[in-house]
Amino acid sequence: MTIGRIIEGRDTVLTCQVSNTVREAVEILAERRIGALPVLDGESLAGMFSERDVIYRLREFGPSVLDKPVSDVMTAPAVTVESLTSVMTALAMMTRRRIRHLPVMDGERMIGMVSIGDLVKYRIDKVESEAAAMRDYIQMA
Repeated sequence: MTIGRIIEGRDTVLTCQVSNTVREAVEILAERRIGALPVLDGESLAGMFSERDVIYRLREFGPSVLDKPVSDVMTAPAVTVESLTSVMTALAMMTRRRIRHLPVMDGERMIGMVSIGDLVKYRIDKVESEAAAMRDYIQMA
C-alpha cells in the first residue's frame, strides 16, 4: 500500500504562510483540533509548524513568541514523502525521526498530508483482515 492510496479523495490540507504569526497559526491548530500545519512560502513548502514548536519556543522566548512570524519557529526543512512511498517506509521514517505528520509531495508541489494515526489505522485494519482470513481458513480445513 502506498501513501498515495491513503490520501486518495481527501480534501485540501490546511496550511499557513511563513508570514502568519505564531498566534494565528496556534488559532488554526486549536480551532481545527489538529497537531500540525504545513507552512508555505507562496506555493512552496517551507517547513512544518506543530504543537511541539509552540511549546519549545514558549519555553525559550516566553509569550512574545506569539507575535513572531511562523517562519521563526517552524521546523525546517520539512520531512516529506512522495505518493509512491510505502506505508511501512513512511511509518519507519516517522518513528525514526520522532514526527507525527508528513507532507506528501509530487515534485515541488504538496498534494496532501498523512499522520501517524492514518498509517497506524491502515496497519491495524490490515492485521485484523489477515486474522479474519486466517480464522476462516482454519475453520474450513
